[in-house]
Amino acid sequence: MSKSYKENAPISAERLMDELMRLKRGSVTRRHFLGVTGLGLASAVLARETGLFTTPAFAEDLGKQMSIATWPNYHDPATFEAFTAATGVAVEVNVFGSNEEMLAKLQAGGTGWDLFVPTNYTISTYVKLGLIDPLDMAKVPNYNASTETARFTAEGVVGGTTYAVPKNWGTTGIALNSTKIKTPVTSWKDFFEVAQGEADGRVMVHDYQLTTIGNALVSLGYSFNSVKPEELAKAEELLIKVKPHLYAINSDYQPGMRAGDAWMTMCWTNDGAQLNRDVPEIKFILGKDGGEIWSDFYAIPKSAANKPAGYALLNYLMDPANAVKEHIANGAPTTDSRVLSLLPKEVTSNTIVYPPDAELTPLEFGAAVTLTDPARAEVMARFKSA
Repeated sequence: MSKSYKENAPISAERLMDELMRLKRGSVTRRHFLGVTGLGLASAVLARETGLFTTPAFAEDLGKQMSIATWPNYHDPATFEAFTAATGVAVEVNVFGSNEEMLAKLQAGGTGWDLFVPTNYTISTYVKLGLIDPLDMAKVPNYNASTETARFTAEGVVGGTTYAVPKNWGTTGIALNSTKIKTPVTSWKDFFEVAQGEADGRVMVHDYQLTTIGNALVSLGYSFNSVKPEELAKAEELLIKVKPHLYAINSDYQPGMRAGDAWMTMCWTNDGAQLNRDVPEIKFILGKDGGEIWSDFYAIPKSAANKPAGYALLNYLMDPANAVKEHIANGAPTTDSRVLSLLPKEVTSNTIVYPPDAELTPLEFGAAVTLTDPARAEVMARFKSA
């Protein structure tokens, strides 16, 4: 039976909890919740139940709109809808395909981003260039450093100061349509050979120098992070040779793979999990010859126009109850043991998402030098324009 309440009626514990659950489900707005319950009592209950509105992140005026810069296919839209329902703040999502593009936008100024998602190897550069703020951790009480996996989170701390907190980790592998490609593909060497043979005209590479150049280097037996001129020259030679055989250079490769226009692509963990879930014939493979392991973070640009909302969304995303929904939707592995304990077995047992340690051993984290190395940028520019 539905309940109806008079706005000025004394609030009972049952009514308060009923309204709280409506708020948490996103069925009522924060304004409605505070109006029918009373701010003082609501604050006391929320401090105990959720910590949502009593934190410093919510003590300031959040405005009506904020912006986040992130990667393709990387969030559950319902997360932002629920945040808007809880706070009244609309979230504008800006999608980018590379950290180089994010860096260029921040250096140009006026991005309008209040929160963004950089990868581990970029954070020290953002700090050095003064592009991101140290985080006020009092405004992110839902974050718990003690439950995080240090292997994936250390690069958010520079000189003892926390500048970024982790979103998730993952790998860069190969997604291929097993009904179209019969040649075994187990390495990046295989990837580039099949691209010029059985999969001619049906292969995609990232519009992102770190992974496209890095995987070409690996296929030749070099380090994913190499900046040696002679090794970069060999990688450029390979990329220019393979370019006429490509379907596209694009970091948003899911549409092409789902439509069957592309048969094979460089692929991040979360995309690999999503594609395999929806199109089971699309398999995800880690190169036995190496490649990338990565972790992504949340950070607040120094130029952010609405930092209170940036902190509010960040704190919301750090709540394990919200984060677990994100991980189930986007398919990326978590860095937080609290979230891991909430994930269903079908996620934690999925070897695309959580591969055996032996498969991770050959992989390398990106190195900071690759973000700003001019030689790698020039190789990518020549490859794209060839």
